[in-house]
Amino acid sequence: MAPARPTRSRSGALCGHLLLALTILTFTCDACKKVVLQVPSQLDAEKFVGRVNLKECFQSANLIYSSDPDFQILEDGSLYTTNAILLSSEERSFTILLYNTENQEEKKLLVLLQHQTKKRHSKEKVLRRAKRRWAPIPCSMQENSLGPFPLFLQQIQSDTAQNYTIFYSIRGPGVDREPTNLFYVERDTGNLYCTRPVDREEYESFELIAFATTPDGYTPELPLPLVIRIEDENDNYPIFTETTYVFTVSENCRVGSTVGQVCATDKDEPDTMHTRLKYSIIEQLPAYPTLFSMHPATGVITTSSSQLDRELIDKYQLKIKVQDMDGQYFGLQTTSTCIINIGDVNDNLPTFTRTSYVTSVEENTVDVEILRVTVEDKDLMNTVNWRANYTILKGNENGNFKIVTDPKTNEGVLCVVKPLNYEERQQVNLQIGVVNEAPYSKEASSQSVMSTATVTVNVKNQDEGPECSPAVQTVQIKENVPVGTKSNGYKAYDPETRSSSGIRYKKLTDPKGWVTIDENEGSITIFRNLDREVESIRDGIYNITILASDKDGRTCTGTLGIILEDENDNGPVILKRTVVICKTVLSSADIVAVDPDGPTNGPPFDFSLESDPDSDLERKWRLVKINDTAARLFFQEDLPFGTYRVPVRITDRHGLSLITPLNVILCDCVTENDCTLRTDARTGHGEVRLGKWAILAILLGIALLFCILFTLVCGGTGAAKQPKVFPDDLAQQNLIVSNTEAPGDDKICPTNGFTTHTVGSSAQGICGTLGSGVKNGGQETIEMAKSGHQTLEPCRGTGHHHTLDSCRGGPVEVDNCRYTYSEWHNLTQTHLGEKVQLCNQDDKHKHAQDYVLTYNYEGKGSVAGSIGCCSERPEEDGLEFLDHLEPKFRTLAEACIKR
Repeated sequence: MAPARPTRSRSGALCGHLLLALTILTFTCDACKKVVLQVPSQLDAEKFVGRVNLKECFQSANLIYSSDPDFQILEDGSLYTTNAILLSSEERSFTILLYNTENQEEKKLLVLLQHQTKKRHSKEKVLRRAKRRWAPIPCSMQENSLGPFPLFLQQIQSDTAQNYTIFYSIRGPGVDREPTNLFYVERDTGNLYCTRPVDREEYESFELIAFATTPDGYTPELPLPLVIRIEDENDNYPIFTETTYVFTVSENCRVGSTVGQVCATDKDEPDTMHTRLKYSIIEQLPAYPTLFSMHPATGVITTSSSQLDRELIDKYQLKIKVQDMDGQYFGLQTTSTCIINIGDVNDNLPTFTRTSYVTSVEENTVDVEILRVTVEDKDLMNTVNWRANYTILKGNENGNFKIVTDPKTNEGVLCVVKPLNYEERQQVNLQIGVVNEAPYSKEASSQSVMSTATVTVNVKNQDEGPECSPAVQTVQIKENVPVGTKSNGYKAYDPETRSSSGIRYKKLTDPKGWVTIDENEGSITIFRNLDREVESIRDGIYNITILASDKDGRTCTGTLGIILEDENDNGPVILKRTVVICKTVLSSADIVAVDPDGPTNGPPFDFSLESDPDSDLERKWRLVKINDTAARLFFQEDLPFGTYRVPVRITDRHGLSLITPLNVILCDCVTENDCTLRTDARTGHGEVRLGKWAILAILLGIALLFCILFTLVCGGTGAAKQPKVFPDDLAQQNLIVSNTEAPGDDKICPTNGFTTHTVGSSAQGICGTLGSGVKNGGQETIEMAKSGHQTLEPCRGTGHHHTLDSCRGGPVEVDNCRYTYSEWHNLTQTHLGEKVQLCNQDDKHKHAQDYVLTYNYEGKGSVAGSIGCCSERPEEDGLEFLDHLEPKFRTLAEACIKR
């Protein structure tokens, strides 16, 4: 029987293996996906196993269950152990159930756990597996893996290994770059290993390059990019951004008001359960009542009650917590502190400490403090919710008082700003109120929004001087009353006795000195004639200033207005005494009359012509009344232009009249201004008056004219006595030699004259100053410079043909050139003769280039003709052409012409 036990044991084990295989086969048939995870043989509780992609199997699952109670699956596919597990066999499997409650659809996902030692098969078993192509292979490893190390990760293999002996190698970060020696690959098998744990927060992935080469260095494959991704492990605690948060919220705020927001960070992989944070409040101090709540996902703190009262508790302290894994019990957590200050609002009214006050003040005092009142306010001190504003509600209708706030003590200061009169009121009752600077935040219910108090002000009597009341008093007097007439004057009184006895009066101002004042009674006496029509009197009122004083010297000042009653003592007049009638366009002119008296003694006016019986004034002129104050004057005959005197009588409504003589001007004009600017030619009696400046200008002009005449006379006398000379630089200013055919520079020879001798001719002299001449065959060519465009016409006579060509400018033609031989001979013979003698003084006995140049005959002369005709003539004149020269030749002309 003993041997049978092992047989039954082996049979039981075989049955167990068959049952597991059947279960896996059943799950595989029903499962939508199969996931294989490599795990160590021993797993601790709450250990991260791996992650599966649930969305590849079911997009809208809202219920997720694990068939194995030792494992827990989260919404993002993270798989955790709930208990410590020891894998007795090489494989363990369970099913993840995905269920959608809306459409009642269910799917299964098979998870197969394999022991990592299963990967370490013999080389032969590895060779028996299917060949892998040379392509990127997905590879990953767990962060902070416990090993055992070296930890097998993956195998890379090339299809070319069937034909060649292939050696495998890798390069990149973690191999030959930092962190070095973290990965290596077996040269013959292509197995990739990791040598130590890796922190994902330091290295999220490694990008390696794999190479396949033959022993002789041949590379049958291209380099293979190989990415090793580090699977995240929840190894980092979430951390608050601040150790202590401080927020402020107003008291009495509504439920749900935002207090503030806290924030935390987690270095684990984003968008995973490792970084899904949940916020909560652990503790509140003071604990009762609970006033705050926190949103678990956003960390926003809000009020959960409206019972926040700063006057009771002005600060709360919260202990808050943040936990990853969406707040599950195995998630990592951190705590922090939040202090919430309660902000003050004006929810407490200021109240007077007393309901009534009594004070006193002397009459006639001003700008004095008479009372201070205090209030109580529970709101925060030195804020707008605590500072008080006082106001006077009743009893200050005359504006005698004002109340202000003392900014240091918050007291109300009651002051007198307008004097009080004991004789009028002996006591004043005031009602004062107080509010805060900030408006009251609560709605007024049973209590009033303003606290009030009463103030009784007793007025003390004071011995005061006379009172001038009213300050302005009036009296009516007719103008032109006899001097010495008495009238009522100004009256002041004693406010104590309401009597005027014992008060003396004195006149301070009297612009015209028309009245005197009685010292004891204040009555006035007419001292000079009163005239209402004086310019300084306006509206018929004459003002004087009175000073009233009592026996103690106390005074008051008042004004007495004398109303002057009008009398008809002025006749109407015409202010505009001169009238202009433009006869060509008008036949009349309007005249306006005024009366200095008042309206009762003024218009309507009557207009009439005042003429003698023998006068023909009414035959020439006619008056037509336009309105109460104006009339129109017409001329009735065709009167000549001139000034006429027309007397006009104007009579007011009471028959008082006055004659105004008018000066009427009949003028040949269009407007009145045209006539006033003309002389006697149009009016017959116009006058032109010269002012002092016009007379001075005329005298200065006469003096200037005499100076010019005197200068001309003196200049003519001096010119007659001086001989005619030519300046040495005259040739340089006017004539230069042209047509030079030999080398050398032209030379200007200043001379006082020039004489040419032509073969076969005895003609001598030429007008003007010339440059170098040419003596050859009876033809001379001379150019003139700096003179504009002048051409001398030929002077007919004996001898050969001479020409004078111009250099520039327009032509100015002169018929002949006439000079006195004696003048030219005397001026030129001596100086120019010496120069001509030097023409043949060079070594070769040729003409010197500085003086005379030889010209060949070049054909017929120019249209200017010859100047060889300029022979000796007895005429004194012949220089008329010089009058037509330009201003540059005025000096030459004055030298040539004898004036």
